Amino acid sequence: MKVLELREVASEDVLRLSLEGIFGHQEGVEHALAPFLLALEEYSADWMPEVVEGKRQRKYSRAAFWKAFDEERDESSAVVGFYRTNRPSLDMTLRLFLEPDECRLHIWIAVQPQTFFGQVERCRKFVQMIRAWASSYAVVNAMAHSMADRQLADYPNFGREDEVTRRDGFDKIYELFWLNIFGPELVESVGRERVLSTPAHLVEELPNGAILLVLRPTAADFASDEARVAQARAHVHLRPDLDFDTVLRALKERSAALVPVEPSFHPDVAPFLSRLPDEFAIGERQKKIAELNAFRPPAPEEWLPVALPSDVESPERVLTSYAELSEELVAALHTKVPSIMEETPESLTDLDFYFWRENFPERYARELIDSHTAPALGAYLGGMLVRRLGGTWVPRRKLEESQVRVGERVWLPFLRARRYLQSRQSLLDCSLTQFFKESERHRP
Repeated sequence: MKVLELREVASEDVLRLSLEGIFGHQEGVEHALAPFLLALEEYSADWMPEVVEGKRQRKYSRAAFWKAFDEERDESSAVVGFYRTNRPSLDMTLRLFLEPDECRLHIWIAVQPQTFFGQVERCRKFVQMIRAWASSYAVVNAMAHSMADRQLADYPNFGREDEVTRRDGFDKIYELFWLNIFGPELVESVGRERVLSTPAHLVEELPNGAILLVLRPTAADFASDEARVAQARAHVHLRPDLDFDTVLRALKERSAALVPVEPSFHPDVAPFLSRLPDEFAIGERQKKIAELNAFRPPAPEEWLPVALPSDVESPERVLTSYAELSEELVAALHTKVPSIMEETPESLTDLDFYFWRENFPERYARELIDSHTAPALGAYLGGMLVRRLGGTWVPRRKLEESQVRVGERVWLPFLRARRYLQSRQSLLDCSLTQFFKESERHRP
């Protein structure tokens, strides 16, 4: 069965839950996990897991869950995955760290799209599920919020660097989310009465002394002006040392960064650039689209109005060596860029994307690039001009002077390939896609 992965709809935001708790398992793990499964089945409703995964994937059922659990369990831990085959997408993990007297439980849930949680009743059931888990397991901390907004959260604005937060744990409320559970220690540090009096949609004390706080009736409207005011007001209430206007301004800047930007890329490089935004974190994506919209690649300079005459003794032998270089590139990359074997203009765009995603110029040794990759790529690019545009090779002893005549211009594919592989930025400035399109315009 094919589960629906989050990346397949990567342009959409995700509601992300993270929950950590502790429980005893003297009566057995199966007994201890019954409340987890019961709440999941009762309250997840229209995003209920359809697939459970251990060593292999099975249709979700209690029996299938325990088979997966047994497959993945060892002496100290166990991990089980949950997924869906239909929208909304689900990526969920239950991880247990088994110790003699108690067990640490971590639950991660990602549901896409985040707008799925725009219904009050759906969000109410989600909160009920978290409340049930938090009542059964001594929750240390939990949060649920937009993944994109979490990625934009600027911890330094609120008093501590994120790296320090991860190292030392939370001793203050550095960020406030749509749904929050503050553990007993943090509650006592902030002040129980202060936390319980937070202006929010829901504030509730839990059995182990933790406090559940939900900012708004729905998770999906987190970026609205009204939601940001509520978030800032609650945060400043819990952190009197913060300035309301400063917090609100930072939150509204995050909302602005998430406003969808319509792609309008330069037509010569649009096939290439259109693939790049999904490679960035969801929170950065709109900013990157705006940057790529403004990007204008320099006009290709790797051409001459008049061909340099061939200065090789055996043109046939040189052309054979070019073919061999091109075949080396195909042999090296055909599994990572399958279309390279088809030798079409689309394969050049696939190569552009591959080299950029791999950050090839900066990850691989310069000597390898200059002596092998760039010559092989130049031969492949030149061969494309010959095959697809009716070009003619004009070989030269110096590789970067070798040309392909297309119409009234002669093009320098080896020179283009060398410049192209100089840096990650040069992959954009000197893309193979643009070079081919410019050459194509001069085809007779």
